[in-house]
Amino acid sequence: MHALGKLIALTAMIAMAGGCGKKEESVPKPEPVKPAAAAQPPLKVGFVYVSPVGDAGWTAQHNAGREQMAKALGPRVSTTLVEKVPEGADAERVIRDLAQQGHKLIFTTSFGYMNPTLKVADEFKGVNFEHATGYKTAPNVNTYNARFYEGRYLAGMIAGRMSKTGTLGYVAAFPIPEVLQGINAFVLGARAVNPKVQLRVVWISTWYDPGKERDAANTLMGQGADVITHHTDSTAVVAAAEEKKKMAVAYHSNMAKFGPTAQLVAVTHHWGNYYTHRAQAALDNTWKVAPVWGGISEGFIKLEGYSDKLPKELVEAVKARESELMSGKFHPFTGPIKSQDGKEILASGPMSNDQLQAMNYYVEGVIGKVPVGGN
Repeated sequence: MHALGKLIALTAMIAMAGGCGKKEESVPKPEPVKPAAAAQPPLKVGFVYVSPVGDAGWTAQHNAGREQMAKALGPRVSTTLVEKVPEGADAERVIRDLAQQGHKLIFTTSFGYMNPTLKVADEFKGVNFEHATGYKTAPNVNTYNARFYEGRYLAGMIAGRMSKTGTLGYVAAFPIPEVLQGINAFVLGARAVNPKVQLRVVWISTWYDPGKERDAANTLMGQGADVITHHTDSTAVVAAAEEKKKMAVAYHSNMAKFGPTAQLVAVTHHWGNYYTHRAQAALDNTWKVAPVWGGISEGFIKLEGYSDKLPKELVEAVKARESELMSGKFHPFTGPIKSQDGKEILASGPMSNDQLQAMNYYVEGVIGKVPVGGN
C-alpha cells in the first residue's frame, strides 16, 4: 500500500474508534423539495351576442374586440362566445349557463340584456358582469357604452353635403335614447352644412333582420332619400344602396366591400382596448364597477372608409370638426336646439349626460313621430 493510502486508512480507523460509545449527533434533514407552484388557470371570459358574428356589423365589432383581448392576454384567458341570443328569457338562460360553467367575467353586448344580466348577477356574486349600452349597475355589474352620436354628427356633415335631393334616410331598431341620439346628431351634422336637409326614419323593431333592414332601406329610397344609414346590425342597408345606385353611411363596421360605390364613410366601433383592460383588471383582482361612456377621444368611435368621391374640402372640414370633438371644444348637442315642433330643448351650451340619456324626441329636420315605447 502506498504511504498515502496507509495514512488515509489510519485516519479513518481513528475516527471510527473515537466515535464508539458516543451518541451520534443529529444531522439536520434537508428540506423536502417543494413542487413548483401550479400555473394559474386561465380566466374564463364569456361573450353574449344578439346577432351572428358575420363579416361586419355590431356583433362583428364586439367579436373583433374579443379576439384582440385574447391575443393581448394570451394563455391567461380563455373565451367563449354565444351568438344569435334573443333578448329576454333566452338571454337569461345563456348568461346563467356561462356563469355555471365557471366564467368569471361575462360581457353581455345588447341593450335588452340589461335586466337578464342583473338577475343572473344577483345569483352569482363571485362573477363580474359587463353590460354594453345599459344604465343599471350592481355590485358586480358594470356598464360600458360609446358616444355613437359623435361619429353620427360627423357622418351627417358628409351626408348633408353629398345629398342631391335634400332627403336622407335612417333605418332604426328601437326608440331608445342611444338610437335617438344618433338620429338627431346625424341631422344636426347634415344641417350644419345644408340647413334645408330633412331626414326620414323607418323603425323595424329589431336589431338584426337583413330582410326587414333591406325593405326599410328601399322604402326610404322610394321616398326620395339618396343617402341612407342605419342603426341595425347587418350590412343590408349598405347593400341595398349599392343595388339602387344611391349613397350610404355604414354603421358599426367599414362596409365598403358590401357597397364599394355606395359607401361615403363608415362610423365604426372599437371595443378591444376596453375588453383587454377589463379582463386584465379581473386577472389582477382590481376589477370594480366604473361605468364608461367613451367617444372619439377614447378610441371607441372612428370614421373609416372615406369614399374617394368626397370633395377634399369636405373631408378636411369633417376632420377639423373631429379634432374639436377630441379636444372638447365642440359638442354635437350644443344649444340652441329645438325639437321638430319648435319647442326649445336647449337654449345654449352643451347638453348634459343626463339630458342625453333622457332623449325621447326628434330635433328639427326629422320627419315623422317617435314611436311610443322602447326595447
